[in-house]
Amino acid sequence: MSLLLSAGPAAAQMYKWVDGSGVTHYSDAPPPPSAPLNTRVEIKSFTSGPQVELPAQLATAMRYRPVTLYSTSPCDICDQARVMLRARGIPYTEKTVNTAEDHAALKQAGSNGQLPLLLVGRTKQIGYEQNSWDVLLSDAGYPMDNLLPSGYRQPAPVPAAPPPQSSAGEQAAVAAKAAADEAARLKKLPPLNATPDFQF
Repeated sequence: MSLLLSAGPAAAQMYKWVDGSGVTHYSDAPPPPSAPLNTRVEIKSFTSGPQVELPAQLATAMRYRPVTLYSTSPCDICDQARVMLRARGIPYTEKTVNTAEDHAALKQAGSNGQLPLLLVGRTKQIGYEQNSWDVLLSDAGYPMDNLLPSGYRQPAPVPAAPPPQSSAGEQAAVAAKAAADEAARLKKLPPLNATPDFQF
């Protein structure tokens, strides 16, 4: 478990839940819809310290209809949307849109390019309008009152299209090239005891 926690990104979360057979599961995704409705869910945010157990109503809504916010910066209306979600106590994932790849991911998620974009499960809302967002979240089962425990910490935003990670082979090739370049540079340096007019 400690290896999983140390290997994840700073903004990632780890979910701990117990199924109907009493088996404990650890995952970076919420429990599946097949999990019992009374499943107790604990969320470990790698930036939040201790585990935080969510109230059953909030955990159930999050399991079936997870919330994702697409935003950018600077964006006043995105800021308003973020404030609204936090004031209502909605656990959500925030994806930022800054690059061409991010914009492609935004359109793939269902936006016409407009921000912010709110996804609640498979339902989307383009643009921010508080009443519409409140209705959408309530229909998904999220409570109107903020029920988030005091120890909960919202994970940091991540790019909508994270840069691809290099494979072990690619990383080794980059390291080998860097070592070869450094060796070639050192080979061109004059000897330590060379005279000022020394030339190769």
